Amino acid sequence: MRFAAILAAALALCACGSSSVRTIPSSGSLIPDYTLKMSPTISIALEKIVYWGALAGVAYMVLDPLSPNWEIEEAPLGENHIHFSLRMKRYYVGGAGEAQALFHRRAKELTRLNGFDGYQVVEYQESLDSSVIGSQRTATGVVKLTRKTSG
Repeated sequence: MRFAAILAAALALCACGSSSVRTIPSSGSLIPDYTLKMSPTISIALEKIVYWGALAGVAYMVLDPLSPNWEIEEAPLGENHIHFSLRMKRYYVGGAGEAQALFHRRAKELTRLNGFDGYQVVEYQESLDSSVIGSQRTATGVVKLTRKTSG
């Protein structure tokens, strides 16, 4: 990402290095005046295709439907206690009610991985953090991993 910014700045300096100021392209528009004929009655201007394609690309980058909706951080607290902090991505399409199910799924997974028999939820809460660029769902909780007592 940083390399791309440096490269763009270097190219801009090279373009501005001449004594005269030029516009790119020197004549005409950047997007050629071309119309794509879909059928004898339907045609679409190339300018519109580029505009809607760029808009779809920006929307995809912001929403990113393939990235996970929730980010989980966990921290051991000692005596088999684990603190979970879940944060949902700021812009999402669905998945707003998954926090508690995800919390329990991760607790069960840690129970199995560490050889425990079960877990108890010591603390759990969900909240909505508001900011200028939009609200973000969060959840925090603590679980205690337990073993069955023999006897």
